[in-house]
Amino acid sequence: MLEGKVAVVTGGSRGLGEAIAIKLASMGADIAVICSSDVSSAEGVCSKCRDEYKVRVKAYRCDVSDFNEVKETVAQIKADFGTVHILVNNAGITRDGLAAMMKEEDFDRVIAVNLKGAFNMIRHTAGLFIRNKEGCIINITSVAGIMGNVGQCNYSASKAGLIGLTKTIAKELAPKGIRCNAIAPGFIATDMTENQTENPLLKMIPLGRMGEAEDVAEAAGYLAMAKYVTGEVLRVDGGIAM
Repeated sequence: MLEGKVAVVTGGSRGLGEAIAIKLASMGADIAVICSSDVSSAEGVCSKCRDEYKVRVKAYRCDVSDFNEVKETVAQIKADFGTVHILVNNAGITRDGLAAMMKEEDFDRVIAVNLKGAFNMIRHTAGLFIRNKEGCIINITSVAGIMGNVGQCNYSASKAGLIGLTKTIAKELAPKGIRCNAIAPGFIATDMTENQTENPLLKMIPLGRMGEAEDVAEAAGYLAMAKYVTGEVLRVDGGIAM
């Protein structure tokens, strides 16, 4: 299905990124796993992809919020793999707090990683996509970017920004054969949501449970193959944002 394609997954050392990397590898794609610090875990993801699916895979340490560091990392991926066909912008952090008491650095850092990081990756891979006359960008946003969420003004703003970024990139790059879509997960069982088990919003999920990382990975696999879908925000949320 994706044999001969190269996929870059940011935040790929655990959680949603790990599940997405493994899913794309199972579809035949070679995988570049980007992590911010936990290289050993990223290497573990690489081993799973390599051992089970026999694809080429390599881990890279990169702070996606750093424009020049992303440029260097993408150049290294090109040197190692030859090109890039699929980009999954999954890297994200939270620094929660009520807006009236939030520290400036907590707001700035979340925007820098979650939103600017996605821009940086798109900016430096776009040339590869254009030369290939094809490309697939998948931005991992959140239902918090659709609904808002108390105590997450920085996170919600970053994820809402990703939706605007997705639609603009989709319009700009469609004439070049490049698609850009977003996935908006709801409450998914990962390390990031382990402190949300008592959140009253969980009772509002129509399907009655949290999702699994594999649910989001399945959506990424679909969008990687959906040749006539662009500018879409695909909710994977059990119905909470409908």
